[in-house]
Amino acid sequence: MKKIVLIALTMSCVFMTSCNKDFLERPSQNNPTEENYYNNAEQVNSATGLLYNRVWYDYQDKAFHAIGEALGGNMLTANDPNYGGLVYNKFTFTSSDVLVAASWASLYSVVGSASSLVQTLENKRAAVSDDAYLVQGIAEARFMRGVAFFFLARAFGDVPIIDDPVAFASSGVFDSPRYLQKDVLRYVLEDLQYAEDNLASEASQKGRITNLSATGLMAKVYLYMGDYANAKAKAAEVINSGKYDLYPDYNAMFTSSAANNNQESLFAWQWIAEGGYSYGNPIQAYCGTQALLKPTTGAGWGSVIPTIDLIKSYETGDKRRGWSLMEHGFFRADWTNKNFPNGYRYDTTSIGGDEDFKTKNTSRANALKYVVGPGTNGENVNGTSTDICTYILRYADILLIYAEATLGDNASTSDATALEAFNKVRKRAGLIALTSLTKDIILHERRVELAFEGDYWFDIQRQGFEKAKAIIAQQERGGYDFSGTHKINSEKVVLTSAAQLFLPIPQTDLTASPKLSEEPVPYY
Repeated sequence: MKKIVLIALTMSCVFMTSCNKDFLERPSQNNPTEENYYNNAEQVNSATGLLYNRVWYDYQDKAFHAIGEALGGNMLTANDPNYGGLVYNKFTFTSSDVLVAASWASLYSVVGSASSLVQTLENKRAAVSDDAYLVQGIAEARFMRGVAFFFLARAFGDVPIIDDPVAFASSGVFDSPRYLQKDVLRYVLEDLQYAEDNLASEASQKGRITNLSATGLMAKVYLYMGDYANAKAKAAEVINSGKYDLYPDYNAMFTSSAANNNQESLFAWQWIAEGGYSYGNPIQAYCGTQALLKPTTGAGWGSVIPTIDLIKSYETGDKRRGWSLMEHGFFRADWTNKNFPNGYRYDTTSIGGDEDFKTKNTSRANALKYVVGPGTNGENVNGTSTDICTYILRYADILLIYAEATLGDNASTSDATALEAFNKVRKRAGLIALTSLTKDIILHERRVELAFEGDYWFDIQRQGFEKAKAIIAQQERGGYDFSGTHKINSEKVVLTSAAQLFLPIPQTDLTASPKLSEEPVPYY
């Protein structure tokens, strides 16, 4: 828990920021206090702006894909030590793994930042006559804390709830029990309920959350909990509001920052390339290819690649395959560099030695989502950093949540409203409408619609151990050899314990906080 304490103690120095682009901000050298700051909405917005950006960086940087996608069988982390080698592909991660520690620390950084701001703004309310702007800031901070705890509860299961980091740090007793996952999720819902009740119905700046962002996220939490009635009701509120719709250009949504914060986005992390490390989106540096990115950015490591299993799961005619993947023959005329002056072409015929022009990996594919190119088409690219936002909750997800919540525990459903929501997602992908839905059909649709968005493992996990075990056992986690025959060196994984559904608590925190090794206890 020392990491949590240190984060909480340092947050007071980063709340005051100066606007750089929209509301994306970088810390100044000033230290605000309740007495001399937070006197108007602009100052509060300056403080909450950081909660959309830097505090999420260490989770998104690598854990986002390793946990959400590699565990779920959508991506391979290759043999990259920065991703813990192959441990997320094979479920051999331990409490000492670098990304276990990074994800834990990053998510509690969000908790500490948000909780400290909540306390500061609550204290400030007593000193002003009109506190509406402070309540809005508190609602934003509580939303972000709820999101962080939702990630923590899904990734680690039973975790500490630190809602008063200042008191926790001041106590000198750096120890906290783990609380039951169901109680952590209840805590999440309380934060989101406050946000829903108090956030504005219209965003004050493009990219900021609204009350319906909280409503939509509550639908996702309820679905995870198996509370289908509430999940359906909350998803229906978002749908019936008429304020969101599918973005017509799925491909552009994930390859162009011009599509940031479009009509499909309920909540997204915001990035700014010119901010550099920890302020820009780093995903393309890890997913993109050397041939595309190295000449202009020095990146393109291909550290995480799609699995053959995911690639083969796309239905014939599903346009999302070409919108989500780079496969042999993929071409972008507007992506150029010294080796590709007339446009970048993805070529997998390499047998080694020509990485400047061709790409060699065991899947014969790379992820396309969040790859904006080398910057030759006007995209802001600063080394490993780009401007493209990271979608955490999209309207497509809401539509699929509504369909699944309508199905509930039934074997199938032909409910007209569920089919309408579900088929709207398929229509954009160029697929025919279905007339009946099952859980497996919906899970498959979620897999291909939300691929590489850090979510699929949690969809598998929430099915329970036996179903998760069956899904994982069927997946191909191996890759093609390089003989030219397209022979697959098969790799299968068999889960043996329900404990494998969650990450272990980081070893450093276990050592510092003995209570973390004890059985979880109720929070309420």
